[in-house]
Amino acid sequence: MRTPIILLLLGAATVATILLFRSNPPSLVEQDVPDRDASYVLLFVGDIILDRGVEHMVKTQGENSWMFPLAPVAEYLKEADFLFGNLESVISDKGHNVGSIYSFRAHPASMEALTTAGFDMVSVANNHSFDYTIEAFADSLKRLEGASILYTGGGFTNREARAPSLFSLPNGTTIGVVAYTTVGSPSWEATENRAGIAWIDEARLNQLREDIANTKKVADIVITSFHFGEEYQPAPSSFQRTIGETAIEAGADIVVGHHPHVLQPLEQYQNGWIAWSLGNFLFDQYFSQETMQGAILRVEVQDKNITSVNLVRTKQNEFYQVELAE
Repeated sequence: MRTPIILLLLGAATVATILLFRSNPPSLVEQDVPDRDASYVLLFVGDIILDRGVEHMVKTQGENSWMFPLAPVAEYLKEADFLFGNLESVISDKGHNVGSIYSFRAHPASMEALTTAGFDMVSVANNHSFDYTIEAFADSLKRLEGASILYTGGGFTNREARAPSLFSLPNGTTIGVVAYTTVGSPSWEATENRAGIAWIDEARLNQLREDIANTKKVADIVITSFHFGEEYQPAPSSFQRTIGETAIEAGADIVVGHHPHVLQPLEQYQNGWIAWSLGNFLFDQYFSQETMQGAILRVEVQDKNITSVNLVRTKQNEFYQVELAE
């Protein structure tokens, strides 16, 4: 894990644009130059909840250890040089329930599950971002920063919410991630002086193209994360396709989708790859086999190029512990 920081990037000749982003800073310790031909592993997972039934199992079956839910898959996750997921529950003790029975807020101690598993970055753009008001959302961002976990798709200003979060691999390859949600409310969108999320819809496709173009200026590999699609549907909707395909056409290398809570296909589109929905990674939807399954998107990178992309199936047992299904 690296401590997230905020950097300002100035144009080469003039100050044409100022791009705000979060990044893991380079180590100050002198190291050997990594082998540029080495292969690095990027892992992406779907929806994560650290509240409700998952917390109940931690207390009743895991002896209050937040390592319990991910213990069976911990060794596999350690293979990742970069680990990313969609955090569907804010981590906070602030705010109040806005009224829905499907409101999520995880105990601050649950951060241990993410740090122990080795998560480097999470998306905070989803339809549960404001379940416990903006106060809890902002507090959750601060707690992620304190745990040295980068976040994307949200921020304390609109510019921060739309800016890429950057992660550097040991060989200097830079991974740039932007994240958005189509689910929730556009009123949650961050403004110049209010924290919030990055909202996307068909009216904002030009904004998406601009964000990806800006990300390509500072990153070797561009990832777009979208909270989109129809719940429990095994195939992407036409709206998903419009958003996802636009991202690839604009220059994204990988599209990572979540929200349907079931697995949807991995497809190659033009020069990129789209995982329409990775399904549930850690979520207490026990009512069907499909919602207790998901997949990890495994991407291998060599010399700043993607060399392989595939899905690794996962499942949850009766205690909401994540296991490899293959």
